[in-house]
Amino acid sequence: MESTLVNRKKLNPDGSPQERFGVRVRRLREARKWTQDELAARMGYSGRHISAIETANKPPTLPVARALDIAFGLEGTLDTFERQWNEIENGALVEGFPEYVGKEATAAEIRLFDVGLVPGPLQTSEYAAAVEAGNVKRGSITAEQATERVDYLIRRQAALVRPLPPMMIAVLDESCIRHCIGGLEVMERQLARLIEFAEQPNTSLHIAPFVMGELRPFNRSVNLLTLADRSVVAYVESQARGYLDREITSVAPLMRAYHQLQTEALSQAESVAVINQVRKGTS
Repeated sequence: MESTLVNRKKLNPDGSPQERFGVRVRRLREARKWTQDELAARMGYSGRHISAIETANKPPTLPVARALDIAFGLEGTLDTFERQWNEIENGALVEGFPEYVGKEATAAEIRLFDVGLVPGPLQTSEYAAAVEAGNVKRGSITAEQATERVDYLIRRQAALVRPLPPMMIAVLDESCIRHCIGGLEVMERQLARLIEFAEQPNTSLHIAPFVMGELRPFNRSVNLLTLADRSVVAYVESQARGYLDREITSVAPLMRAYHQLQTEALSQAESVAVINQVRKGTS
């Protein structure tokens, strides 16, 4: 009998990625005739933690996945728990986003537009953490998933730092700089980060002011990538899902609309001036 009180909840091996993770942990543990406490001791966790993982009551983290791989001798194989964790993590992200980020990491040019929130590549880590903390409070993700999302963003940003960095053009709706995230101090540092971004030789920053009204062509996040072969892909995101589009017949109108947006938006000098004006209210 296991020393940890075991919840023998029957899991569906064909269920959610998190359920499949738990089913596999239980199957491999029982095949070795280990109790939850014995597996936990090998990993440096508690038996209750293992029970929660097996019953899908707690989402696995990357450190847990790696510890499981060590305990079960799966390191270096093609079927690690770390790989399975990545499937869960990507599943928690907006559909289509991981594929987009992979292409963004090698793109020659990146064009960003967003409403309400500063685009990910321009976010400070504390701004990103505040955004995810809001998601935790609303119950849409767990605290662990929030930490993992911020870590994912940091890795995404790091991939853009390379010997020949991409040309990055960002057009932000005015709401991005006026929507206070994380409190005044966090927002002040985020606005300062935008100024730093504008000062880089490979960047261009523009604010689309509220007075643009109906001339603003987009009402949601739009990203356009020019790849090394000069092909262009578009990523358009809503609240629940994203869509990566490679078809020139649909990408070309988005690129044309983006150029129109950039033309109607404030110049970089005007945009920096507006950001500094907003900063006076956060300091």
